[in-house]
Amino acid sequence: MDVMPLLLLVAGSAAVAGLARRTPVAAPLLLVTAGLAASYIPGIPDYTLAPHIVLPLLLPPLLHTAALDSSYLDLRANLRPVALLSFGYVLFATLVVGYAAYLVIPDLPLTAALVLGAVVAPPDAVAATAIARKLGLPSRITTILQGESLVNDATAITAYKVALAAAVGVGATWADGIREFAIASLGGIGIGVVLMVPLHWLRRRLRDEALLENTLSLLIPFTAYAAAEQVGASGVLAVVVVGLYLGHRSWQVDFETRLQEEAVWKVVSFVLESAVFALIGLQLPVVLGGLGEFSTAQALWYAAVVFAVVVVARFVWVFPATYLPRALSARIRTREPDTNWTAPVIVGWAGMRGVVSLAIAFSIPAAVHSGGPFPARNLVLFLTFTTVIATLVVQGLTLPPLIRALKLPGRDERAETLAEAQAQNDASRAAEALLDALLEDPRNALPGPLADRLRTVLERRRNAVWERLGTVNEETGESADETYRRLSREMIDAERRVFVELRDARRIDDEMLRTLLRRLDLEEAAAYRERA
Repeated sequence: MDVMPLLLLVAGSAAVAGLARRTPVAAPLLLVTAGLAASYIPGIPDYTLAPHIVLPLLLPPLLHTAALDSSYLDLRANLRPVALLSFGYVLFATLVVGYAAYLVIPDLPLTAALVLGAVVAPPDAVAATAIARKLGLPSRITTILQGESLVNDATAITAYKVALAAAVGVGATWADGIREFAIASLGGIGIGVVLMVPLHWLRRRLRDEALLENTLSLLIPFTAYAAAEQVGASGVLAVVVVGLYLGHRSWQVDFETRLQEEAVWKVVSFVLESAVFALIGLQLPVVLGGLGEFSTAQALWYAAVVFAVVVVARFVWVFPATYLPRALSARIRTREPDTNWTAPVIVGWAGMRGVVSLAIAFSIPAAVHSGGPFPARNLVLFLTFTTVIATLVVQGLTLPPLIRALKLPGRDERAETLAEAQAQNDASRAAEALLDALLEDPRNALPGPLADRLRTVLERRRNAVWERLGTVNEETGESADETYRRLSREMIDAERRVFVELRDARRIDDEMLRTLLRRLDLEEAAAYRERA
């Protein structure tokens, strides 16, 4: 097996993603553009997107990472808009786009057109949420986009299976479609609910075994996905349910596991997302080579129509879905914050498609049940590819200036810092009260300096966040807390250099060096808060 193409893909996409961090362009957009450009370079291997790899091997870890980082409480608070987008909109887009393609493309059967509609229906919000975080969009919009991307793939895949069954001649009625959807959705959620508690219990039983816990963590999304798919349920929903539960309960595992798990999944997410968006661009030769009987002009005209319908259909759904429930229900008006027209505009324009659409399209069989070719399969592949590229490039490049032009209120950093300070104050005082009670027990007797050190650490944690609200150093622009962290880091660096010098002088061995460095690493992690 030649692994060089895989190494080139991973290394190249990681390099481009790293470059994107130093530019104002979002990484997904730069990766897709680089993939398109690389597809024309002589000698570049052919990268055909294999659905049997993307769906069971790439989709579960990406979904699991997103679920771990999502807030179960925020999603529950925004369940209605998330459900309207991830279920209602995907089905609406499937019907609208499919019927539009049926009207525009001669001799395309309605069933095959609905397959196309299901394929391009689910937005991939990775790029949209990356831009939203970078520009500091209100947290509610970011939560809605994240929640939509977690669930909509399951809806689209189920709709695709129903439309495909009708297109290939196996036969599917409305009752079949409803039953398939119910089995997939309820079954996926059920499998997730069944697995989440024992998996979390197993993680807790492996306490103080961080390597084993993180090995289990890497296996969890594949296990949940495979278990659900094995019984005909939605693997996507199973992965999401398990990921949300484990993320919500992550505080119950030990600190070492959390530190390692965060680092592991950051690397996995970075590598997979980079490779996936690069793969999208690299599909250009594959889809162009299969157009066959359709001329370039015809294919581009159909692509423009499908793209326009995809964009318009999202706005047609988003605005009524935003305002009608509020108009019809006084309870919703009371419970949910007011919104103006700018929020649905952003949500509507953030409907970028991604690799899941391409993976589903490549899974369309070459022949129908009777033995004949699948109607316009190559054209469906081309239209999926152009829709993904157009939404990523056109909407992705224009979303940041649109957000700035609409002047949406960003995150209230002062209010968030104040809430953080109040939470830290409550926690520190509770810990201080516990410390006083513990020190009264003779079994916990400590010398005065060590007891004072524990109190000092609590006081510094309590004061650190408040200091961010106060004045800054006129020379450096830092708050007192930031200066403290910087000086603490420099002191730790000095200790680290001495340890290395002692190892090099053979006064300590490498095993002792690693022990001492790990102790410093944990102190540095505690003293220096990473800023996203």
